[in-house]
Amino acid sequence: MSVTLPSSTRTAGGVRRRRRGPRSGLAVLPLLLFTGLCFGLPFGAVLYGAVTRTDATTGGSSLTGEHIRRSLQGPYLDSLAGSVQLSGLTAVIGSLAGLFIAQAVVTSRRQWLRSATLTASGVLANFGGVPLAFAFIATAGISGVLTQLADLDSLGWNLYSFTGLSVVYLYFLTPLMVLTIVPALDGLRPQWREAAQNTGASTWQYWRMVGLPVLAPSLLGGFVLLFGSAFAAHATAAALVGGSVPLVTLKIADALSGNVLVGQENVALALSLDMILIAGLVMAVYLPLQRRSARWLR
Repeated sequence: MSVTLPSSTRTAGGVRRRRRGPRSGLAVLPLLLFTGLCFGLPFGAVLYGAVTRTDATTGGSSLTGEHIRRSLQGPYLDSLAGSVQLSGLTAVIGSLAGLFIAQAVVTSRRQWLRSATLTASGVLANFGGVPLAFAFIATAGISGVLTQLADLDSLGWNLYSFTGLSVVYLYFLTPLMVLTIVPALDGLRPQWREAAQNTGASTWQYWRMVGLPVLAPSLLGGFVLLFGSAFAAHATAAALVGGSVPLVTLKIADALSGNVLVGQENVALALSLDMILIAGLVMAVYLPLQRRSARWLR
């Protein structure tokens, strides 16, 4: 009597791995269904509204590129550019600041400092929206406590500007980067630094040739996360600057509510589609690098 054994393959390291059969794909079926319902249906609705037009007389729908064309012109294009500029600037500054803070925490011998920093980062990373805007208005607004004590008006400080909004965004983006990059810094093996020191490499050479190349995908992943968080933020900017700073989320809210022009709901959906495409392009850069570094941090 013959017995059929599960098929396996041998990897480069000599370890046998069992081949996955067709039934193994059933385990991810609930996740695929959940993803399709939560992301696929909304995306389909946004796409349908962005490329269709409803006739007011007959009620019929027809394909059109007018909404997408309008979303890439005039004030709508300015709002997209403003959101990309704000998100990119705050993501870069937040990534660098979060990296330095996380490195100081990881290399510190004081366990209480690590615990306190990670706890505070977890709280501050989720402290946004209208409460954050009002907290900054009371602290650094025109009549804020810090503004009066430090006489920030004489220095040209204006909370209700692009610069002021960037500072507010960094308040929750930097702690988010700390939470994101600390596990990657923990993954750097001490043997790599010891090997670099034994070969005569300086600290800068170690970081330039070993540390930063290994951390690059994690840093880029943190940048993508910060960029997406700033790009999609709405409540903080709406409560703080209103329409004085052109942002795409504010334009979408105005178009949906009819504050400026009536009947611009499809243009708002086209702007949402533009946001999805921009976020997709950013993710397309990150994913290949993430797969490349996965083998180093195992």
